[in-house]
Amino acid sequence: MKNEEQKTVKKTVKTGAKATKPRQKWHFDKEKIAFVVFLLAWVALSFAASQIIVAYPMQMLLGEAVTKPLWTLVYSILQYALTIALVVWLPPRLWRQAKARRRLANPGTKAAQTEDAVEEKILSTPISVKNNPLATNRNEMGMGDFPTFVDIGLAPIGYVAYLVLANVLTMAMSIFEWFNKDQTQDVGFGYFITTGDRVMAMIALVLIAPIAEEILMRGWLYGKMRTKLSAVSATLLVSVLFGLLHGQWNVGVATFALSVVMCSLREITGTIWSGILLHMLSNGIAFYILYVAI
Repeated sequence: MKNEEQKTVKKTVKTGAKATKPRQKWHFDKEKIAFVVFLLAWVALSFAASQIIVAYPMQMLLGEAVTKPLWTLVYSILQYALTIALVVWLPPRLWRQAKARRRLANPGTKAAQTEDAVEEKILSTPISVKNNPLATNRNEMGMGDFPTFVDIGLAPIGYVAYLVLANVLTMAMSIFEWFNKDQTQDVGFGYFITTGDRVMAMIALVLIAPIAEEILMRGWLYGKMRTKLSAVSATLLVSVLFGLLHGQWNVGVATFALSVVMCSLREITGTIWSGILLHMLSNGIAFYILYVAI
């Protein structure tokens, strides 16, 4: 009888504990949100800044000649190179400099250490993902492994998925009167006189743009996003920004769909190679339709 009473008491205590267990409230992680917002804003500002920094001097030096395919190709190379430097190279160095200043401003810093000694110690520390949240490496950027036959095979499959998703989204957006699905995209190449002009345009649009944009968007940005967010959240945010950077609603919808597929390929393979191939395939087909088949 005594054992039965003890069991009843234990059961009551357990039941009561379970009933009174506090619910975990979902809350905003301010640090995570701030980091994600910074990543998105930094990439967008870097694209805009690189275009201004490269375009204005070229316009001043070359005048109307800047619209020729050769100089448009040069502009494309310089602009993407500067953007990669601003996005990938600059942030970890700014963060390290800011860390040195915070360390010097900290009252806990030993008096025996001079400002120069503290700053030199911090600035001489090698930049790595372990001690710098804005640093990156080949694995985080999806460039740790060499391309494989799987990457090659997934590219055309991804292209079919992209076409389906892009058409569905375009049809959905067509219900809005302000959405013009037939608006022509300005890619910077207005005319071609020789075959060489087409070759230079193809290099810029089919080779340089896909490689640079994948390094920046599905490489650095997506890699950083995945350290804080789920694959779905990172994919949506990266893809929205990628669409907005293309400027036009119809192009933005299509590039959003393309980015969703390329982020998915990054998640599946762990690298950006299949995304680069898909991007090249998409731009190559569009280039042929717009500038060769006509």
